[in-house]
Amino acid sequence: MALNGSTGLVLLQPMLGQKGEMFSLAGPRPPHVKRAGREPGQRQAERIRQMPDTQSLARQPEYTIDHAKPATAVEVRAQVNLIQEVLRGVMKNDTHYGTIPGTQKPTLYKAGAEKILMTFRIAAAMKQVDDLSTADSIRYRVTIQGVSQHSGIILGEGVGECSSDEEKYKWRRPVHQNEYDAAPNDRKREKWTRDGKVWQQVRVDPADVANTVLKMASKRALVAMTLVVTAASDVFVQDLEDLPEEVRESVVEGEAQTAAIQPPQRKASEPKTHPSNGGSKISEPQRKRFYAIAKGAGWHDDELKRWLFAGYGLEHTGDIPVADYDAIVKAVQEEAKS
Repeated sequence: MALNGSTGLVLLQPMLGQKGEMFSLAGPRPPHVKRAGREPGQRQAERIRQMPDTQSLARQPEYTIDHAKPATAVEVRAQVNLIQEVLRGVMKNDTHYGTIPGTQKPTLYKAGAEKILMTFRIAAAMKQVDDLSTADSIRYRVTIQGVSQHSGIILGEGVGECSSDEEKYKWRRPVHQNEYDAAPNDRKREKWTRDGKVWQQVRVDPADVANTVLKMASKRALVAMTLVVTAASDVFVQDLEDLPEEVRESVVEGEAQTAAIQPPQRKASEPKTHPSNGGSKISEPQRKRFYAIAKGAGWHDDELKRWLFAGYGLEHTGDIPVADYDAIVKAVQEEAKS
């Protein structure tokens, strides 16, 4: 790693050993590179002395970089090229990144951010967690720093925030029509879908999603820090997959007037049964396909069962209505990525 520029730019320079392992230019030598004139025990002791003290790293003050030479255009291009090589050679679409229709750059996921940080030997250190919760909502703001694993220098930081008032955490399907009917008017609603259907929904207890909200804020902070520290914003974008579909499409189209894209709401006093509740159920091959997709995305059986019941009021995968099958398959894949 080289320090460059009075502005504090840190140029990251990973290198490849003879067997393809990546190591820092300034860091310890890889195991297959021997140091002349040293016995095996001496080499091991020297490597241990070179390792940074994790306790001292935690006390490391903020660094100011002065009197350093700016990075050259060749060095900056090399760093960007390495990120693109990792994208093409290591990362997998829909696992480490995703492509939102209509966007020019892929969206970086948490798994992809971790691969980039590993490439440049950067550790993610939690700097601060702000609890901004109220009596009726859970909200966290998380700050994560990127720290060089070799030198302990703080390279930059990212901030992420999440709230239980976000659309996908605030509402759920009722487990039964009686639950919807008994809910106060300000704790239930009916939402129109794009195809003209109406979904009955009730408010989620904020405490039920507190841990999920904290994890999501941490994920967003990690991805933001990765993009800043490695200057990867020209390769990836962030968080488009977390937006509601109608908001995401507006962002993609360049329409930033988010206040004008609220979905039309019916008065909660006019109960109406979801039209799919009485529809035909999926076939056995469809059920097996859904189960295979969920398992491939990392769902455990008990988690999947709770998720289906909480979000859709379904006790079994075989109860999924045909009309909702594609939407639920997509949702189970997106939930696993978050």
